[in-house]
Amino acid sequence: MEDTLHPRFSGNPPIVVQGLENKFGDFAVHDDLSLEVREGEILGVVGGSGTGKSVLMRSIIGLQIPTAGDISVFGRKITGIDPDQDLGVRCRWGVMFQGGALFSTLTVGENVEVPLKKFFPDIDDELRREIARYKVLLSGLPEDAIAKFPSELSGGMKKRAGLARALALDPELLFLDEPTAGLDPIGAAAFDHLTKELKETLGLTVFLITHDLDTLYEICDRVAVLADKQVVAVGTIPELIETGHPWILEYFNGPRGRAALSTHQRGEQG
Repeated sequence: MEDTLHPRFSGNPPIVVQGLENKFGDFAVHDDLSLEVREGEILGVVGGSGTGKSVLMRSIIGLQIPTAGDISVFGRKITGIDPDQDLGVRCRWGVMFQGGALFSTLTVGENVEVPLKKFFPDIDDELRREIARYKVLLSGLPEDAIAKFPSELSGGMKKRAGLARALALDPELLFLDEPTAGLDPIGAAAFDHLTKELKETLGLTVFLITHDLDTLYEICDRVAVLADKQVVAVGTIPELIETGHPWILEYFNGPRGRAALSTHQRGEQG
């Protein structure tokens, strides 16, 4: 499917956000926020509670209408465009929402088929089922999970099922919202490894919202920090710490940050 659905790498930055403003009544979540995501990177997005990490993601994928600003994806402006009128861009990304956000009345396989039915309704039923099967296996789930309902899955399996659905259209751009939240350390590390492996083998650009410091150290090429209603810094973790921003220093130099750095350093030495 990869060669026939869409070309890889347009030459434009996958995501460019300029002057974004999001208001809910009189409360501004974002004010003049700008961000550029580089092709082929895993960009971690962090920030304190209420800084609008998920609102930013929802703005980029068209689920949140910004008060002001421009968002371009693959060089095409998407702000102010009806989602149903711009399938040429929206079929080039996949989204894994926090917790998986699976349809409870559909099996895992049927969940994965949903985007295929929406964007490519003429695909033969048998081929669509085979594509769904492949994506389920690609996400690290056992084959028998295809016929299970979300209520029959563990928390970690639900996340992988959500990932399988996000990969259904062979996307170039993958959005992950808190993918390791609620997982034990072994499960979280396995999901991180899978994310990095998929990025490298499929040529993905990954926009990853997380609070997991281990994830940031282990797989993120750069990290964008949301604070003060804006992206206050973007860079590698050492570059972020050099900015001296109070929230960044507290976040990365606190006990959990030091523990994550120590684990990362031991891994590099090993």
